[in-house]
Amino acid sequence: MCGVPITWCEALGVQFHNETGIRVNMTLKDANDALAQLAAEKGAPRHDVWYAGGGAVHAQAAAAVLTDAYRSPRLAELREFAVRQAEQTNWHSVGVNASALGIAYNARILARKQLPAPKCWTDLARPEYRDELQLANPISSSSAYLMLASLVQIFGEERAFELLRGMHANVKAYQRTGIGPIRALARGETTIAVTMLHDAAAEVTNGFPVTSVVPCEGAGYQVDAMSLVRGAPHANEAKRFYDWALTPAAQRIAADLGYLQVPANPGVPAPATAAYWTSITLAPLDAGKFDTAVERKRLIEKWERDVRAQSR
Repeated sequence: MCGVPITWCEALGVQFHNETGIRVNMTLKDANDALAQLAAEKGAPRHDVWYAGGGAVHAQAAAAVLTDAYRSPRLAELREFAVRQAEQTNWHSVGVNASALGIAYNARILARKQLPAPKCWTDLARPEYRDELQLANPISSSSAYLMLASLVQIFGEERAFELLRGMHANVKAYQRTGIGPIRALARGETTIAVTMLHDAAAEVTNGFPVTSVVPCEGAGYQVDAMSLVRGAPHANEAKRFYDWALTPAAQRIAADLGYLQVPANPGVPAPATAAYWTSITLAPLDAGKFDTAVERKRLIEKWERDVRAQSR
């Protein structure tokens, strides 16, 4: 099962086959659908490897014993976020790439409206940004939940929700998907957006006047992970794919196709558009707290009640 765009999935399968002679059949699934399918097939799985999808959902699969523990011999080569994912799931998954959450603005619109450029999370509550901001909805968007949880971790819950209420007063629209705000910003439909920074970088490469901002208080980030399916029908081949997917050759595929996440293997440099990765203050989430279904439900319900339902 593959959770990245189809061109990326297909390139992985083709290159692995070319190098090993092993054929790969792929099913495209987003993280939640993949988890549901693994649960439905528990005891008689039809898949061997689950590639990509949010690390938090892979952690849920590990907790439900839908995946097998495995320590790849490539593990020692990888960036810290990839190893952290493995450690937090008791070796049931590993990070394959990561992307930071931040702010973006349309430089052309910002200049025309003579607005100051945002530099920090707290700036997004400034009254001069009224109706200039778009966010995704944490009910439907994993990156929006990442923003919610990151702010709670960075500021503490009381101050984070105070900030979220201030941001709500400035929100022109809550988008269903995480990529929605940055696409609206690129088209000139909003001035400021909260977005995954690799999505902002993609709009820059497409020629739009988008400027990315790493918030001064720190950036939350998310990891895409990989797991071996428990009871996989082709377990040996699955391990070969798992190990191969962590090599520089496999990790380079995404960048070659124009996908700008930070690869797990430092043998592949971070994309030029992600040069900030080595210098910013990262705020890795406490997965044991924020990735649990109970905490996610509680925070989202509180956001619905104390933020979204409030008048602007």
